[in-house]
Amino acid sequence: MYQKPKKFPNFTKQIFNMKIQANGKSQKSKIKSSLVSKLLFLVSFLFSLSSFSQDTIKKPKIGLVLSGGGAKGFAHIGVLKEIEKAGIKIDYIGGTSMGAVIGGLYACGYSANELDSIFSGTNFDELIQDFVPRNNKTFYEKRNDEVYALTLPFQKLKVAVPKAYSKGLYNYNLLSKLTHNQRHIRDFSKLSIPFLCVATNLETGEEKIFKEGSLPLVIQASSAFPSLFSPVEIDDKHYLDGGITNNYPVEEVLKMGADIIIGVDVQDDLKKNDKINGITGIFAQMSNYQMLEKMKEKKKLTTIYIKPDIKGFSVISFDKGKEIIKRGEIAGMAFENEFLKYSSSYKPPVINRKKQDSLYIKRIDINKIPHYTRSYVLGKLRFKEGNKISYNDLHSGINNLNATQNFSAINYSLVEEGQNDILQVNVKENQVKTYLKLGVHYDELFKSSALVNITKKNLVFDNDVISFNTIIGDNFRYNLDYYYDNGYHWSFGVKSTFNQFDRTGDVDFKGNALKTQLKLDKLEINYNSAKNQAYVQTIFAQKFLIGAGVEHQFLKITSRNTNIIIPYLENSHYLSAVGFLKFDSFNNKYFPTKGWSFFGDFQSVINSSDYNNDFSNLTILKAEGAIVQKIFKKVAIKIQSEGGFTIGENTNHSFDFVLGGYGFQKFDNFKPFYGYDFLTLSGDSYVKAGATINYEFLKKNHLNFSANYANAGYKIFDSKEWISNPTFEGYAIGYGLETLIGPIEIKHTWSPEVKKHYTWFTVGFWF
Repeated sequence: MYQKPKKFPNFTKQIFNMKIQANGKSQKSKIKSSLVSKLLFLVSFLFSLSSFSQDTIKKPKIGLVLSGGGAKGFAHIGVLKEIEKAGIKIDYIGGTSMGAVIGGLYACGYSANELDSIFSGTNFDELIQDFVPRNNKTFYEKRNDEVYALTLPFQKLKVAVPKAYSKGLYNYNLLSKLTHNQRHIRDFSKLSIPFLCVATNLETGEEKIFKEGSLPLVIQASSAFPSLFSPVEIDDKHYLDGGITNNYPVEEVLKMGADIIIGVDVQDDLKKNDKINGITGIFAQMSNYQMLEKMKEKKKLTTIYIKPDIKGFSVISFDKGKEIIKRGEIAGMAFENEFLKYSSSYKPPVINRKKQDSLYIKRIDINKIPHYTRSYVLGKLRFKEGNKISYNDLHSGINNLNATQNFSAINYSLVEEGQNDILQVNVKENQVKTYLKLGVHYDELFKSSALVNITKKNLVFDNDVISFNTIIGDNFRYNLDYYYDNGYHWSFGVKSTFNQFDRTGDVDFKGNALKTQLKLDKLEINYNSAKNQAYVQTIFAQKFLIGAGVEHQFLKITSRNTNIIIPYLENSHYLSAVGFLKFDSFNNKYFPTKGWSFFGDFQSVINSSDYNNDFSNLTILKAEGAIVQKIFKKVAIKIQSEGGFTIGENTNHSFDFVLGGYGFQKFDNFKPFYGYDFLTLSGDSYVKAGATINYEFLKKNHLNFSANYANAGYKIFDSKEWISNPTFEGYAIGYGLETLIGPIEIKHTWSPEVKKHYTWFTVGFWF
């Protein structure tokens, strides 16, 4: 126990008496006596100083224990603020779950105010969902996430249930960046404050005390809440939340050498049934049974026991972080007098964190993966050895790997080698290779559609995937896609699609000459398009997707209005050489708030079966670009432009651009255009510009206003017609709701030229 300092002995009086006794002696004796007295004084003073040093300079070692409790653990930050105000220096930290997260970061040198800022700026919805930004996904993966409403993994012909809702990779990325300054430390006693945390062995149920290892990894293990986060693999063993076995590791902190224990307990007391909310509430109640019994003894070992009032908050009340931190401050204030007993005028050091976002990766080590090559992994990382990168680059690369869904677990560590880092990537291959995916959609062109998809990975080669969509409803369609992903090297694929629809429109696919000849205002069109394509592609400048291939297309177009005179408006096979360049960094396909995109397509039609005897070689070029930017907190503006033209005589109009309508998946040369009905405008060339202002007035609820303008016709780029005042314009006002099956939208559109209004409904992801 801490003892009060002993007072100095009254050495002055003793020496004074010795001097009086010396006065009656001879001068020689006086000199000798004087030397002796000085020597005695010096010895006595040193002895006194030693005694004082031992009794008073030896301060008690103070240990901090932080319990688990999910979001309730934010109260730890509030208590730490009061500890710092009192000038207390913490010598040891032990934590579990959220206590391990906050305690581990505090051990790295963060102050309580810094922790407040960090957690206030963290998007916990994204953390729990293991959010992967859209721009970290390939075009194939983007489509995969933006088409299917439900995905069911299959393993051995049975539905495979995942072990948790999230891998916890978002959490791991965040922790790895925050612990950057001490990333090379493997012995936690060498951190700014010695630290330990507790996790639970998944197989044995035993507690594991971590005092060494990869700091972000063991913190992730300690806070891996069952069912919410996947178990964390460390040295071939799997760990879960330490709160299951030891939610308040006071004994371990005492073993570290602590004399005084300040403990913060945010565990719940046992609740009545009507107070237990959801599955997380049940897990919390279960983990509290034994822990509360153990706490009776643990409290006795705690010098200052602090239990903030966190009633009304749950383990997932992350949106109430500021309120919970405030509760912690209030709890800490109540112990102000106790804190002052151990005050040492300590202030947290100010750490320069400006350089914490720079890494030089000398080498990348990747564990052996059965079905995926090193080139595949490097291609997803999108950075190479011997380069300087930021943490954003690192996290982006890891997110690219995660987006593939080919790995059930991903972690990494940075190992020091000289002044550089060795990046060690450890991934565990997902054993699930087959998926059943479902989706629904309705629009005014394809009408009602239900989608059934089968996806199979590693069918023929490592790194490959095959996907087959069957779309049933008012118009049967399909989409077969086989792709071999070879990372940075050239990849290849084969795809086959079939689209069809029935629609009354103004376009006759004959340059509108047939409609004029037959004196018809509109035609009932039945359109059928089957495409088969083989292609190669690669990543260009680490951002753009560039590729080329060959394509076969069969087009069959008929009309009930003309089938007696002309059975088929088109009934031909075409062979083309194709090329493409793509980039898409929108953060959301349907309601983006930032990013930009570019799509460029080249098609040279070189051969045809020529049913109508009107074919001549032609080349089609088209491109579109868009940029989105927030102008206010909940308001974003999207500006876009696109165009296309045909090189050649183009006596066959089957490849004309057709404008009008909204809400359908883009295919062939059909383009949406507000203010005009489907199949209204056509030509072998067009240019279009538009803008949309979107306001998210409630979460996932959107109001938007759009305007678009176009010039379309035949050979408009041969003159200045394409840059003249737009011939066609249209406007739309709409409402959109983001749902699990995709967006539900209503658009009311009009055009001043035709003086008509159209209202279009769309439901679900577009496919």
